[in-house]
Amino acid sequence: MLERVISIIIGYVCGLMQTSYLYGRLKHIDIREYGSGNAGTTNALRTLGKKAGLITFLGDFLKPMIAALLAGLIFRDHEQVKLFEIYAGVGAVLGHIFPCYLGFKGGKGVATIAGMSSLFCFRNGCWFVVPVMMLVFIAVVVLTRYVSLGSIIIIVVYFLWIIYLGQDGVIKMDSKELYEIYILTGLYSLVAVYKHRANILRLVRGEENKIFQKKE
Repeated sequence: MLERVISIIIGYVCGLMQTSYLYGRLKHIDIREYGSGNAGTTNALRTLGKKAGLITFLGDFLKPMIAALLAGLIFRDHEQVKLFEIYAGVGAVLGHIFPCYLGFKGGKGVATIAGMSSLFCFRNGCWFVVPVMMLVFIAVVVLTRYVSLGSIIIIVVYFLWIIYLGQDGVIKMDSKELYEIYILTGLYSLVAVYKHRANILRLVRGEENKIFQKKE
């Protein structure tokens, strides 16, 4: 249990690096006071431009990997090291969504979840999930121009797919570890979807902003 707690703490500290917020501060603005008010990739893209959007995505994408790397180094001799790496990734997601120094109001966690999920898939023999999820996201965004809809769909689909691959034996873990993975994936997926609740309401009402939509 102690190893799991330590891994989550490591991840949470890594997740506190709010890329869009820090980038915005370099430009003398608080990203949370502009656009949607969200400290994430889409708002950085809309508010500060493509360069800011790319930097924000890469920073948020990589921090769960850094957390997992640190946990992996600390527990490298433990037989459950890959599981602890996932706990560190989950911690990074929590740190990103609920940063203590920003009043627990961070981003929605999509890029950070993407980074953690990519690491998990490549480490556990289901790397093919990553390009498929990317294609699904791109297809939804291109067809609808709703980034939020694409994000919600891939979060839910990924969760269901991980359960299927685990039960089908593609993910090589014992049953206890697998169910831990299911619970962790379900929890952070639920939190991420909950963070999109305002987007969901706007989608239902037909009021959601489309990407690259010009404001009148």
